[in-house]
Amino acid sequence: MSSVEIGGAPPRGSAGLSVYDAMSANRWRTTLLLTLFMALVAGLAYVFGEIYSAGAGLVAVPIALAIGSVMAFATYFGGDRVVLSVSHARELPEAEAPELHHIVEELAIGSGIPKPRVYVVEDPSPNAFATGRDPQHSSIAVTSGLLQRLDRTELEGVIAHELSHVRNRDTRVLLIAAVLLGSASLISDLLIRGQLFGLGQRSRNRSGSGVILILIGLVLAIMAPILAQLIRLGVSRQREYLADASGALLTRYPEGLANALRKITTDPRPSVSANRATAPLCIVDPFHAVPRRLASLFDTHPPTADRIRRLEAM
Repeated sequence: MSSVEIGGAPPRGSAGLSVYDAMSANRWRTTLLLTLFMALVAGLAYVFGEIYSAGAGLVAVPIALAIGSVMAFATYFGGDRVVLSVSHARELPEAEAPELHHIVEELAIGSGIPKPRVYVVEDPSPNAFATGRDPQHSSIAVTSGLLQRLDRTELEGVIAHELSHVRNRDTRVLLIAAVLLGSASLISDLLIRGQLFGLGQRSRNRSGSGVILILIGLVLAIMAPILAQLIRLGVSRQREYLADASGALLTRYPEGLANALRKITTDPRPSVSANRATAPLCIVDPFHAVPRRLASLFDTHPPTADRIRRLEAM
């Protein structure tokens, strides 16, 4: 396996994948996905406004984005406590797990961020996640199964991955995506309900263009939540790739994280604490063993084999 490039020009060709290249590419992809997300919400709000009152589309767009901002603000300051609570996580004293605390502290220093609070979830299935609105208000939670299953280098890889989420402010990005999804679903619901209960009569009484606009609005109302969900999942997958690359740069040992991903994915013990709301935060989807069609589109995480392959190429 080629070494991770720390200084100088990034390598080119098939011999290896530069960590810096991987981080830059994933940041651009995430920015593009979030831009598409906001454009979808804005477009839906515009059609919604035009259907109910001619010329109101430009007014509806900032209103929709303002509603999303208020939702984001409320979740921004309390979301981490909710995540830890529903995961049944308890804060882990350093005396109970000194090695874990030392790893977190050393890697946090290397990342240039404050040491996060450390939590444990009593769950035999190995996994981990990070939460918090910024590096100054962050937490890392690991399952008891993770501490039992991984050796030190593998645990370092997992913690470096989660610290990268904190440093890259991935929880904030995923929060924005989740709020925009909620905004798109809310506007879609209002649009469909309005048409079903006979609102928007003014648009219907306009010319044929008004009827076309109504049809476009209904199609968008039906498809927007689906498209928004796909974009949100795309954002989640790209942030996992970015955290893998950032974690490999931090430890200078991509193989540690690659080996940890193998162990976590192949562990047969089912999770007893995971739920669909917190699954996107975990380093590996806790429901990865459940077969589903079109998994590449609807998974919260990239295929583990692909993640391992990228790490081994660094």
